[in-house]
Amino acid sequence: MAAEGDVDLDLEAEENCTGKPVEKPRKHDSGAADLERVTDYAEEKEISSSDLETAMSVIGDRRSREQKAKQERERELAKVTIKREDVELIMSEMEISRGVAERSLREHMGNVVEALVALTN
Repeated sequence: MAAEGDVDLDLEAEENCTGKPVEKPRKHDSGAADLERVTDYAEEKEISSSDLETAMSVIGDRRSREQKAKQERERELAKVTIKREDVELIMSEMEISRGVAERSLREHMGNVVEALVALTN
């Protein structure tokens, strides 16, 4: 166990001859200055509400176009007729679910060979 006198010696070691505490070197001051410069730059940059509204409308339009194209593609695929035997063949050979097998067949217009080749690649 440390004696009470040992603690006093440690405190005296941290003071220099003038009785003032020794100033420790600052390692992270440059990082704080860099961070301040970055935040100053970000604060100077302003976004106008009209630019924001324009960007949001462009994003919304793009999403709606993509959604419509996806729905149209699904309608086209639903029109393709496929044979039950073909679906079962793909399911047994590839060990995949019925939905995946049907989707692959529909994407390849009912062609079993093309569907199998696409699933193996």
